Amino acid sequence: MASSNGPRLTPVADGPPAPARTRPGLRFALVLLASIAVVAAMALAPRMQNAEAADLSALSEFDGEDCNVTVPGSWASNTLLPDPFTKIDGTRITSKAQWECRRAEIKELAERTIYGDKPAPPDSVTGTVTSSRITVNVSDNGRSASFSATVQLPSGSGPFPAVIVYGGFGADTATILATGTAIINFDPSSVGAEGTSRNNKQGAFYSIYGATSSTGILMAQAWGVSRLIDVIEQSGGSVLNDRTGVTGCSRYGKGAFVAGAFDQRVDLTMPIESGTGGAPALRSIAQESGSQPLSSAYGEQPWLGDAFSAYTSNPAGLPVDTHEMVGMVAPRGLFLMENPHVDWLGARSGSVAALAGAEIYKALGVEDNISYHSNTSNGTHCATRSEWQGPLRQSIQAFLHDSGNPPGIMNIHPNKAGNLAQWRNWTTPTLSDDPGQTTPPEETTTPGEEPTTPDDETTPPPTGSGCTAVVDVVNEWNGGWQGNVLVTAGSGAVSGWTVSWTWPAGQRITSSWNASVTSSGSTVTATDVGWNGTVQAGQTSNVFGFVGSGAAVSPTVTCTAD
Repeated sequence: MASSNGPRLTPVADGPPAPARTRPGLRFALVLLASIAVVAAMALAPRMQNAEAADLSALSEFDGEDCNVTVPGSWASNTLLPDPFTKIDGTRITSKAQWECRRAEIKELAERTIYGDKPAPPDSVTGTVTSSRITVNVSDNGRSASFSATVQLPSGSGPFPAVIVYGGFGADTATILATGTAIINFDPSSVGAEGTSRNNKQGAFYSIYGATSSTGILMAQAWGVSRLIDVIEQSGGSVLNDRTGVTGCSRYGKGAFVAGAFDQRVDLTMPIESGTGGAPALRSIAQESGSQPLSSAYGEQPWLGDAFSAYTSNPAGLPVDTHEMVGMVAPRGLFLMENPHVDWLGARSGSVAALAGAEIYKALGVEDNISYHSNTSNGTHCATRSEWQGPLRQSIQAFLHDSGNPPGIMNIHPNKAGNLAQWRNWTTPTLSDDPGQTTPPEETTTPGEEPTTPDDETTPPPTGSGCTAVVDVVNEWNGGWQGNVLVTAGSGAVSGWTVSWTWPAGQRITSSWNASVTSSGSTVTATDVGWNGTVQAGQTSNVFGFVGSGAAVSPTVTCTAD
């Protein structure tokens, strides 16, 4: 098996040379710090300007190549979602700069147990880009293979950003083209074919790395996406520029999810109804009634790596889960779309992975760069949905055209709302901006407390002991909205809290997370779930979130401290 952490070889260009690249890890850290400085200068505006956010993609396929990752021979079983912020050696990361090497650990563990290895960039990648076609020629270790993809350009003059559409199936290509974005129709079977046995895999990837490779076809297809991006980068930018997204539905949604997680040059990842083996949390899938079992997804096609056979009936034995694949996309754009009307697709587990992965985005200070939407009315699998068109356009404009802000929504269908508190015993740290920071800032992170964000600082502390609370409107859309509840402790620390309010105009909570919520008529009462009950004296904590119906409001909230 080729090492995924070995030296990276520069592809050979066919035509104009690729632009000179800076060291990717250094660029990531510098751009991230620059973005934070810009946000701070804008009076701690709650929405990060996307001109900075979009530039956080790396200039190479994998920016953690210099990280020293040693995978142990075994690890402890865990029925809950693993802590994405705790390194293999048991210590927790404390700064944003440390995420790069923590991400490298997650990548290695995921390859080892779920997907199979994604080899280092090949010895040679050449090809052409025209207004109608991309050709790709790959050579590595003395073997060669070729494949191609068709191109559909929007109206107007280029060069254009492009969305790679897996299989030409399920994506809203009309909306994509209408944003001035090109479509690359990618046939993933040309790189990793379905309908093959595990010891006789077919496609361009396996022509080079062997038909008995233990790498599953989702990773093989992701390798194909990376080679398409190689050729686009080498093309000189006359037809397509270097902004790239990836999308697909169902099995192609699985592929899009893996492609975006394992190539940091993908600016926007948009999996649709990806189901088991895609975005939904594997541990949760095993307990979600009606969802496709792990053994079924493993056996249906060689989507997942051969090593995953050891975990189909034991997901607790995995050292990672898909919320960490969500985190591997961070800080880049991610828009997850799911169907709550087909149980087989595991949308509840999808929301669990999205909510947990969003905590990584939050810790990196880019929580608006992830969106999730399952609150749809049409249950037809892979249908074009009107509810997704707005956030789809907004995501494409933000991350591929550097225009406006990303949607930053969590619009979860009430019938398929996961409860993150059920699946974690870890807290989200406040990661420092200083690469050299080795301990978390004492005033912002305590055990069991959610991090304080700029929005949290708007809640004044009570003058005595006890607590106060407010409902902060995060986002709103036609017929619904998302709110966060912020609790501020008084002169003494709060070890538990209960908040309540009365809706003024018939609103109701359709889904919530990180709290035990009950409703009686127009009155809502919510209590902590243990790990998020502590709020330090004088501090504000974003304790839980919800999706509400009707018009967005900020009702008067009563807070009682334990």
